[in-house]
Amino acid sequence: MDYNAQVKNRVKRMEGQLRGILKMMEDEKDCKDVITQLGSVRSAMDRTIGVIVSSNLVDCVKAADQEGEQADELIKEAVNLLVKSR
Repeated sequence: MDYNAQVKNRVKRMEGQLRGILKMMEDEKDCKDVITQLGSVRSAMDRTIGVIVSSNLVDCVKAADQEGEQADELIKEAVNLLVKSR
């Protein structure tokens, strides 16, 4: 799969958020603030997983269609990836 700049930027943003959280911990910030930021990273990660799985699924379904194959198994696999990521 080709990971485009948008997906890579999402991961870089999460990396920056995690560094910020670590700094908050080192500065002994309030746990509510740390938890809020951790929740934000988790949400960003969930959205990124969704983007990657859906993009890959679209590519795989198109390829299967061009080759005259059924896409049912590909769709099941994509759903399983999303379920396992939770």
